[in-house]
Amino acid sequence: MTDPKPLSPSEAHGLRYAQELEGHLSWLDSFTSAALAVLAVASGIYTYLGVSSLLDDSGALSFFAAMSYSVAVSVGIFVFWSYMMRLLPAVRTAAARTGLFVSMGLGCCAIVAMSSWLNAAALAGAAAVEQHLANTVQQYQTSLERAHSVAISAQALERDVARVRQSFQDLSEQEASGQLSGLAGRGAVFRVLRQKSEELAALEQQIQAQGPLVEQAFAEGNAILSRMRALTVEPGPVEQRSVSFSEEAVRLAGVITTLRQLSVAPLVVRSADDLAASVVLPEVEEIRDEQSTTIASVLNVLSQRAETLKLAAEAVLALPAPADITYTPVSTADAVILYAGNFIPSWAGAISIDLLPAVLVFILMVTQAAIRQGRGRAGVEDTLTLAEFRAALGAVREVELALDRTSRAEPTPKAQPEETPAEAPDPKVQRFKAAGDE
Repeated sequence: MTDPKPLSPSEAHGLRYAQELEGHLSWLDSFTSAALAVLAVASGIYTYLGVSSLLDDSGALSFFAAMSYSVAVSVGIFVFWSYMMRLLPAVRTAAARTGLFVSMGLGCCAIVAMSSWLNAAALAGAAAVEQHLANTVQQYQTSLERAHSVAISAQALERDVARVRQSFQDLSEQEASGQLSGLAGRGAVFRVLRQKSEELAALEQQIQAQGPLVEQAFAEGNAILSRMRALTVEPGPVEQRSVSFSEEAVRLAGVITTLRQLSVAPLVVRSADDLAASVVLPEVEEIRDEQSTTIASVLNVLSQRAETLKLAAEAVLALPAPADITYTPVSTADAVILYAGNFIPSWAGAISIDLLPAVLVFILMVTQAAIRQGRGRAGVEDTLTLAEFRAALGAVREVELALDRTSRAEPTPKAQPEETPAEAPDPKVQRFKAAGDE
């Protein structure tokens, strides 16, 4: 057997580089498992808090259910990343690496699905619920203001009604003095004008009566909104505050409905339709020829004013109605998903605590590749440390002593076989002995 070709300087340098990296990995392996266990336990604790927020019951069964789930998550995370940290850096073929990469991707998705979102619920669940309450308050405020705006616009129709009433009242006075039909007195034309003037006066009084009710409802709604805003920020468990918030939301919904019903726009539309339709005229024979033309003109004016008043009321009815808001309580886990964009740091922390070992896996892959490249064609004998070399020499000597004792214990054979040429000693063993003798 010929001696192996000695290593070149560059190969020897690469071998020392690989041995240095192996030494670092040996030191890091001493606490990597403990660090991975700490990460898994921390994730399990936050998972327990997230699961507890989803369970309605707070008894012993719910406690054991949440604890079992969190323990299963911790064990799963520890075992999964232990597999990845051992196997993925060790494989060398592209097919094996691809398969393990796919497995690691599926495992990461499973970890996020079973743990990370619950971790996020534990980290930012209360804040997410408070964000939901604040958004709901904003929606109710918008709806309340819209209902009040529509009601105020309807109250503004009082001026239109007053203007039409005043015009009919002025015409009736002109008819009473003879300036309208040429005949002074209170005849058919006067009675028609006075009738419509009284109808509009009644409508005007009804609109005026709605004004204080509108303002009272709006003030009550604002008071409820103030209490709801206080519930979103006051200290204490968010679950209890959500219950009080829900009660206030029901009251505010009733106030908004009241404001919508206080709008007088539909009443003005109906009154405008009746303004020209319901005209009580005297008998035909009682109407003088001089007043017939005047009555026709009055009816025409009634139709025009009624149409104008109706158009004003329909413009109010065409305003956007307040949205129907219904407060829906949400759990902390649902809230962090619903408002995930507002809690990106919490989501990042929740996912990082579960997927941080993936970075360690990639570090090990790069380091193992560098070690394999540095070792090159170096054999086992080239990578032995002094301690390993001494252990190997001790093992060789023990083997020789055992063989010597065995040969002495065997009985001397009667017939000696033909001597066979002794085998050439192994050069590696000779080098080990020479180094030991030195």
